[in-house]
Amino acid sequence: MDVVHVVLPNDIDDPARPSGGNHYDRRLCQGLAAAGWSVREHAVPGGWPDPTPPERTGLADRLAALPDGALVLVDGLIASAVPEVLTPQARRLRLVVLVHLPLGGDAEAAALAAATAVVTTSEWTRSRLLAAYPLPADRVHVAPPGVDPAPLAPGTAAGAELLCVAAVTPHKGHDVLVDALAGVTDIPWTCVCAGPLHRDPDFVAGLRRRLAARRLADRVRLVGPLAGERLAASYAGADLLVLASRGETYGMVVTEALARGIPVLGTAAGGLPEALGRAPDGTPPGLLVPPDDPAALAGSLRRWLDDPPLRDRLRAAARARRDTLDDWTLTATLTGKVLKEAMPA
Repeated sequence: MDVVHVVLPNDIDDPARPSGGNHYDRRLCQGLAAAGWSVREHAVPGGWPDPTPPERTGLADRLAALPDGALVLVDGLIASAVPEVLTPQARRLRLVVLVHLPLGGDAEAAALAAATAVVTTSEWTRSRLLAAYPLPADRVHVAPPGVDPAPLAPGTAAGAELLCVAAVTPHKGHDVLVDALAGVTDIPWTCVCAGPLHRDPDFVAGLRRRLAARRLADRVRLVGPLAGERLAASYAGADLLVLASRGETYGMVVTEALARGIPVLGTAAGGLPEALGRAPDGTPPGLLVPPDDPAALAGSLRRWLDDPPLRDRLRAAARARRDTLDDWTLTATLTGKVLKEAMPA
């Protein structure tokens, strides 16, 4: 049985700290194990990607304890922060770095240069890495996230139930979303924002003040992180997924919505258009607007809420796109192929 050591952030299974990267890592480990790999997890403590000196030392000790020639898959949140730890180990280990979100800078460049191979979670991310660093193209691969099959969301006639699933941080653009929603208060709607509230308390406090100033506190609910049945219930009750992200490497919540036949209103940021994709007939299953443009987002919200034929077209496209989505088996298969090629001859 082939063995792969997987180095992960230690909050990977913390339900209070959900993230797309953690979910991807967990499902990938499960998929590799199901495909016959012996997966040996090493969850390392640390405030990644900003570890303390003792946390760097802890990672170095963990890697040093692995046998010569070991195949090691390292989450990029860890790897890209500590090239001084990875580079010496690259001489005796087969290191593969899994990049969810490019961090940029010299540290990441050095870490990726030390890797035997790099796996990215979208074509957009791969293109960005190849443009930023002198990496051989044949060493940088893509294994997009999968998605689980899910029941169709019935939707409502008015299309007024809006859902945003994202950590409440500046990067995800909740301030832009609130400003856009303030421009359509003459139309009935409600918006549930599901996602961690602890990552930037000052931003969350400012967002609550923004909601109060625009008299939206009774229409926009910040419900914190949801998982399992509670998250499934939120999707089941939604008409439209709304994401005002300033940047996305992929956007796993997009395919989670599409798996339920829910259209998406998002930004044309990073890999989000890639996740949205198109129905087999070429119709996009949602609307895209520029990032950081509340007026454009408000305009598309108004189109959605005011135009029943548009809602019908987008729902039909989302349901058709649903049938083209890949599950997590493909993610594990693509990554497993990279790991096999990285193994010692």
